[in-house]
Amino acid sequence: MHHPPIRSLLLITALGLSLAGSSLRAAPAASMDAMAQAVSPEAIAAYQQRLAEYKEARAAFDAAAGAYWKDIADKRRGRNAKRRDHVRIELDDYVLEQPPVYTGPKRPVSPIPEPEGERHEPKYVPVVADLLQAARDQFQWTPQQPANDIDFKRAYARFAAASGLTREQAVRVYAFETGGNGRHDSQSGFKGNRAISTAIGYNQLLTTNTVELLAEQGPLFIRVLGERVNQTSGPARQAVEHKLAVLKKMVAIARSVPDDWSAHEQIGGSQQGWALHAMVLDIDVGPMLQTYKLLTSVLFARARGVTRPLTAAELEMMNLTGDGTGFDMVTMPLEMRDQVPTANFFGRSGYERNPVAIRHNTVAKLLAVTDARMDQLGNLPGAKELATAFN
Repeated sequence: MHHPPIRSLLLITALGLSLAGSSLRAAPAASMDAMAQAVSPEAIAAYQQRLAEYKEARAAFDAAAGAYWKDIADKRRGRNAKRRDHVRIELDDYVLEQPPVYTGPKRPVSPIPEPEGERHEPKYVPVVADLLQAARDQFQWTPQQPANDIDFKRAYARFAAASGLTREQAVRVYAFETGGNGRHDSQSGFKGNRAISTAIGYNQLLTTNTVELLAEQGPLFIRVLGERVNQTSGPARQAVEHKLAVLKKMVAIARSVPDDWSAHEQIGGSQQGWALHAMVLDIDVGPMLQTYKLLTSVLFARARGVTRPLTAAELEMMNLTGDGTGFDMVTMPLEMRDQVPTANFFGRSGYERNPVAIRHNTVAKLLAVTDARMDQLGNLPGAKELATAFN
């Protein structure tokens, strides 16, 4: 039997699909035209009037909001300059009004249905299984995970306490970050085989956090793991030696780019970055990564003159918002905290996506609700187990 060439088959198939797609698209377009013709001129005119009113109100709001958020940014730059010059920051260095809230008409719904836009699949978030596969593919290595999570908690507690974290800081932040019962491999929003974020573990490290910590603290991690090699013998020593060799390669990769968030984020989004993130699951290196996720904030504050221990809620503010922004909050005098809106520590888009900061809209309220949440979740079994590990 004669078969057309493969190129012809592909062309015929493509044309067939194209024609089929055209006919499929034509039907909805025709029905939409029919629906449009069925809408009365009066309905269209009323819609256009409401749309014009909405746009006018929205433009006025955006102008006011733009001025407000510019003031927020200007005040922040002023505080940063004062801080660099060791000048005392006063209450009027903050914007003391709450952000404007849109109260105008809602955008009206068009009486003529609009065609459906092109659907975009959300960016895939790697899960633990992906990280483990990447570690095997990239480094021919698998992290050593504990038989029981309490073993990881004990390893974390030993390293955290030796490094200067207090039990209160570690346990309360753990409770807040994981919901009080998180495991060393708990991933943010994991359900089925999907997750909402790459945040993993007791302090919820993102892939970018792991890359950044390997770049900045990698030499310390290598030294500590090297000491572990010297304390190990037999077949177990070979496994730790291999892990040390892998860690050295990972640190070299993390340090191969400029030490900034965007460069680390680019690595973190690659297969190589997924493999680096698998190290957070390892019982030897994972506790170091989890510890330094918090300890870098403690050291940041200490280097700038804060010698008292940060409360867990203050440390969480630095953990969530970044050291510079969090430091601005935690060094604020107590008498100012109930007067300064949380908006001072966000950009507009970040604030508008943060219902907690909006609802608890002063520094005092935000710290109080964080403390209350830590109190509540700190009574759950996972948090109590971690507290016991510090004894």
